[in-house]
Amino acid sequence: MSTFKPFKLALVQLAVGADKQKNVAHAREKVLEASKAGANVVVLPECFNSPYGTHHFPEYAETIPGTTVSALADMAKQAKVYLIGGSIPERESGSDKLYNTCTIYNPKGEMIGKHRKVHLFDIDVPGKIRFQESETLSAGNTLTHVETEYGKLGIGICYDIRFPEITMIAARKGCIAMIYPAAFNMTTGPMHWELLQRARAVDNQMYVAACSPARDTSAGYVAWGHSTIVDPSGGVIATTEDAEDIVYADIDPSVLDSARKGIPTYTQRRFDVYRDVSADIKE
Repeated sequence: MSTFKPFKLALVQLAVGADKQKNVAHAREKVLEASKAGANVVVLPECFNSPYGTHHFPEYAETIPGTTVSALADMAKQAKVYLIGGSIPERESGSDKLYNTCTIYNPKGEMIGKHRKVHLFDIDVPGKIRFQESETLSAGNTLTHVETEYGKLGIGICYDIRFPEITMIAARKGCIAMIYPAAFNMTTGPMHWELLQRARAVDNQMYVAACSPARDTSAGYVAWGHSTIVDPSGGVIATTEDAEDIVYADIDPSVLDSARKGIPTYTQRRFDVYRDVSADIKE
């Protein structure tokens, strides 16, 4: 049987503008709204305090701790929720390197995890989109699993979802859900947004959720939206369109147990034939 308790998950599909202070204040309003609706774990989107773009990252970057992180800690405490704080451009103190970083908080407002985006979004789809995060950002080099009173959660950021090893390792390490603050665009969103979430979920028989900013067609980078929560059998249990919204779903241990018992791939893996990718990862 699973070792986690049922909880209500909320994804805040936030409208993000150019004013950092307004973005953070608006995030607070929405986190509190989700809490009042009964959410226990609340997720903000990728780059929730900043427009998404390589030329914006240096301007909006902060050290950790910093102003935005302090605000996130305070809103988690005020809302009394576990808060997965989307991501912000982080400037590493001392090295001046920039990272795309997610910080995670418990209901006391204590930071319990920090994930730096491991896989940078460097793509070139001819005639459609070219984007190179590595022009300004450095890649993180650790995986992130956080303990909550409801169960262990794996954290990735956007492009990380395309690399199945991250989710496989999280599942083998006891995570019951994989959470991705993300910002797919108008090319990659229609192609793969839902497909990747469902694939990661069904391959590992765990919950998967991805939280996007709301779509702003006047922005330099236009987000797809469609924040989504998928169950351990690969079924979409909650989603939305492209406008600002909050997506809710009940995360239920009995659903995970049923999926793993009915089709027991979780226990049928042949590590005598192929390698367990989680074997060398220490926590």
